Amino acid sequence: MSRWGDEYTNEILDTLDKYKIKSTFFLVDFWVEKFPEHVKEIAKRGHDVENHSTTHPNMSQLSEEKIAEELNTVGKKIEDLTGKKPTLFRPPFGDYNDLVIQTARKNGYYTIQWDVDSLDWKEFGVQPVVDRVTRNVRNGSIVLFHNNAKYIKEYLPLVIERLQEDGYEIVPISELIYKENFIMDNTGRQILQK
Repeated sequence: MSRWGDEYTNEILDTLDKYKIKSTFFLVDFWVEKFPEHVKEIAKRGHDVENHSTTHPNMSQLSEEKIAEELNTVGKKIEDLTGKKPTLFRPPFGDYNDLVIQTARKNGYYTIQWDVDSLDWKEFGVQPVVDRVTRNVRNGSIVLFHNNAKYIKEYLPLVIERLQEDGYEIVPISELIYKENFIMDNTGRQILQK
């Protein structure tokens, strides 16, 4: 089962609707090309549709020109489908350097990182994902899940319920991040500069 497919997309969206949650989806070019109706549906349901690159490369290995191309090729397609230009960029593999961040900013993107990896792509089962996320999440966390992870239909409601019971509000990343007067530490967490 590929984590790049779309088998669970509608069920994920229905689950998020059920719990009245808006989230953030980072999409690569071939997924946008292959599943344009899903892209539109994600946006229509009020979720952020954001940029995860065109070809899923190691961004830190690219020139400024290639980085801009990776951002703008898929960014334009997302904008054409949703009517809204993406403003967030999640580098593939969490691989970035100063040039990636600077080039992303020049092209209108905030580069984001996650601090809790669900490891759902490793297919360990439902409970390991629930435990990993709920034990490691803290205020301001960004949690990484994959759209087509094998057990997402089972673990997503459990994670949401546990986090809501613990008093967390789940919001799109665009509502969570600082957009000015911040630095990023080596874990990718933003620190507000006063």
